[in-house]
Amino acid sequence: MKRFSSNAHVLQWIDRRVGVPVCFLLTMVRRLGGLFGRRGPTAPCRSVLFLKLAEQGSTVLAHEAIRTAVARVGRENVCFLVFEENRFIVDLLGLIPPGNVLTVRTHSAWSMAASCCRRLIEIRRRRLDACIDLEFFSRSSAAIAYLTGASRRVGFHAFFGEGPYRGDLLTHRVLYNPHLHTSRTFTSLVLALAVDPEKLPALAIVPPPSPALPLFRPAPEERLEMRRLIGSLGVPAAGRLILLNANAGDLLPLRKWDEKNYVSLAGRLLQEFAGLAVAFTGSPEEAPRIEELVRAVGSPRCICLAGRTTLRQLVVVFGLAEVLVTNDSGPAHFVALTEIDVVALFGPETPLLFAAPGPRSHTLWAGLACSPCLNAFNNRQTACRDNVCMQRITVDQVFEAVCRIYRERTEK
Repeated sequence: MKRFSSNAHVLQWIDRRVGVPVCFLLTMVRRLGGLFGRRGPTAPCRSVLFLKLAEQGSTVLAHEAIRTAVARVGRENVCFLVFEENRFIVDLLGLIPPGNVLTVRTHSAWSMAASCCRRLIEIRRRRLDACIDLEFFSRSSAAIAYLTGASRRVGFHAFFGEGPYRGDLLTHRVLYNPHLHTSRTFTSLVLALAVDPEKLPALAIVPPPSPALPLFRPAPEERLEMRRLIGSLGVPAAGRLILLNANAGDLLPLRKWDEKNYVSLAGRLLQEFAGLAVAFTGSPEEAPRIEELVRAVGSPRCICLAGRTTLRQLVVVFGLAEVLVTNDSGPAHFVALTEIDVVALFGPETPLLFAAPGPRSHTLWAGLACSPCLNAFNNRQTACRDNVCMQRITVDQVFEAVCRIYRERTEK
């Protein structure tokens, strides 16, 4: 069943049409409370809640921010609020105790609202000191941060219209810096907790470069299970594997590289390397379309994994392959937790801010004058209907990059 959280356009509409008045009303409530002499916290911060409901890839980029919070308050005192389907990546990072990962169900609008209310009640009972909102100018997350009851609330604020209105619900209002990589930006939110909120948005701290992410180590039986699955689809156990994530979904269609390009790329790779197999990945909803792409390639060495694995199992598969080619999406970041190389194709957004860290991350970006057009300031919406930025990335460019990386890996 398709989750309500997958409908990006509906969520954006709700965030804009409902979120704005909600944030305004809660801001009035907060200011009225201030008239009665409520003072800010004076005790040290001993517990932290991270709020990052959507976007699995961005959660990977929050690794250093979470690690910094854990170092400051202790692992048992850090919690994370996330959509149910995105929980796996928080667990995969291994920084937060499973009992501290709080999930919101997303099977429908009603279940999402009811689940969020239940989680807010649970969070308030925990009496957490701080809430760090990792969302970029989302009104709903600002409202949720306020309703957690945390005395310290950190997040991005539009001081002079630099971003969408989200009320005045944060105690630590941080200026979003579009020149810092997202991983360092997230870390700056944690560092802002130690700053007097009256001195913000001045933040005289240099966020440290994010260190390499720890490698995900699946259990031997998990690797064996995925090898059996791949073998059952016709790939020899000793064969080399390249993965293609054509991302046939409709979440952010401007990010897509044309599906015909993926078919052409698969055919050329199979022709170039005799011992190679190519597997297309994707979600269960994408499976029928991905099957069509596999049939278009027309080779027994090209298989479809779409809908055949959980997200955790997909990360296990990454560890069995040599290279992943993907649009800018969650898998482009998951791979940073494995030893696979990734060729990520960027267009409407920039790899300067959103590329996965690490030496195994390779990006292709045309760098047109109109790109990037999706950013934090416009709530990732654009008037563009023709993704020329993705069309400018050619099959030849991707093929040459993959061949170079594949040979470097296999000829060692």
